[in-house]
Amino acid sequence: MPGAIARLPLSARSHSASLTAMETSYDLLIRGGTLVTGSASFAADLAIRNSVIAAIGPSLDGDATRTIDATGRYVLPGGVDPHAHIQQMSGAGLMNADTFETAHRSALIGGTTSVISFAAQPKGTSLTQATADYGALARAGAMADYAFHQIVADPSGLALDLPELAASGHRSLKIFTTYPAVKLDDRQIIDTLMLARAHGYLACIHAETDALIGWTTDALLARGLDRPHHHALSHPRLAEIDAVERMIRFAEFTGAPIMLFHISTAEAAEAVRRAKARGVAVHAETCPHYLLMTDEVLTRPEAAKWMCSPPQRTRADQDTLWAALADGTLDLISSDHAPYRHDATGKLAHGAEAPFNKIANGLPGLETRLPLIWDAIATRGLPPELFVRLCCEGPARLHGLSTKGHLAEGQDADILIWNAGATREWSADDLHDSTGYNPWAGHVTRGAADTVIRRGEVVVEGGALKAEPGSGRFLPRAAFPAGQPAHEARIAMGDAS
Repeated sequence: MPGAIARLPLSARSHSASLTAMETSYDLLIRGGTLVTGSASFAADLAIRNSVIAAIGPSLDGDATRTIDATGRYVLPGGVDPHAHIQQMSGAGLMNADTFETAHRSALIGGTTSVISFAAQPKGTSLTQATADYGALARAGAMADYAFHQIVADPSGLALDLPELAASGHRSLKIFTTYPAVKLDDRQIIDTLMLARAHGYLACIHAETDALIGWTTDALLARGLDRPHHHALSHPRLAEIDAVERMIRFAEFTGAPIMLFHISTAEAAEAVRRAKARGVAVHAETCPHYLLMTDEVLTRPEAAKWMCSPPQRTRADQDTLWAALADGTLDLISSDHAPYRHDATGKLAHGAEAPFNKIANGLPGLETRLPLIWDAIATRGLPPELFVRLCCEGPARLHGLSTKGHLAEGQDADILIWNAGATREWSADDLHDSTGYNPWAGHVTRGAADTVIRRGEVVVEGGALKAEPGSGRFLPRAAFPAGQPAHEARIAMGDAS
């Protein structure tokens, strides 16, 4: 049940006082709940009209086509997950398990109403064509609202691609510093960041140093150390630390805003903290499997199920990551949903005894992210406002989804009626995606969405999905503000002002 409730914010109270002069007929009225934003929790009603939040205030007057009694429940913004791999070919040439329909089904049931996934560029294909092809898949199957990051595997055509993509509302790309099929070298990364800055793009980065991973992997395999638990050794923590620090310096030099994906080590979080302190336009995220798992999972039977990159780390890293989330060093929590079945179509494509470097990396997470993080935040005695900042408001704001993730008048009416007392023990195969297993089996969480509303429409109720494939909407984004390049870069570009 909701705990201590703050007084209604002044803006909502003043709006309520003037409602009598406004139209008070609503499509949906949510009464009696405790609304949670990133900064406050307060008792209020919430009204929806024409797919947006029309009013917030105490004891709202007016008629509604439908009224939901949220007494004893929290009313939260719909979750925003800005890091999910859906209907995508991996760098190793393996298709992941989910279509847009199955991934978004899982997302909505878990309370996530907006998802950003990846339009991956095959080498030899323009980024514009790759995005168009991926967009056709989304239009057919999406049920959550969506945007894309473009994965840049071949930057040679970016100067032509980015203006066209930006005009269509695409505003973020992804750079890899590892994986042979997609990695860019340092010069290519600098060129890409300069173009991203020029066209209002956010650059998202998988930051691990390929040379360190490659050397360590080869040395381990040469000694016959090839089991899943050796995977953690093959991705040295220094590979993340080195690449994170280098990418921050590249952002500092170019003035391009960057988002560092899936931070897993204490040292990388500290590098982000130092960069923010000196004004670098750097943001960073982490994921539930780094906050709630350690590398112990790779010693379990069927350990391939838990393999991901970077790998899970130590308990000490977890504590530092939580502290970095609480103080704002790390900005948000994504799922990094990367679904591969534990069979010959996925994790075991090279056989049940394949060496670690032949096992697909990734875990499903779209459905579990919100319950896991709500429970973890409550268990640590942290406030529900932090949950909203990390899982709703922060992802929306930092990824340019201006109408999402926040409870305020005029915002899209993406709402969760959240039961903080609902307890669930996750089982072996109870997710609604196509992965076929749950990496959180046996884990108990408290907190879940009773009702999920997307743009004013109830899309999940009582655990039942009501949305139709293709009902999700593409979310165009505006330009991201550019930072100031280093002095030398400004001179080289002819702008020494």
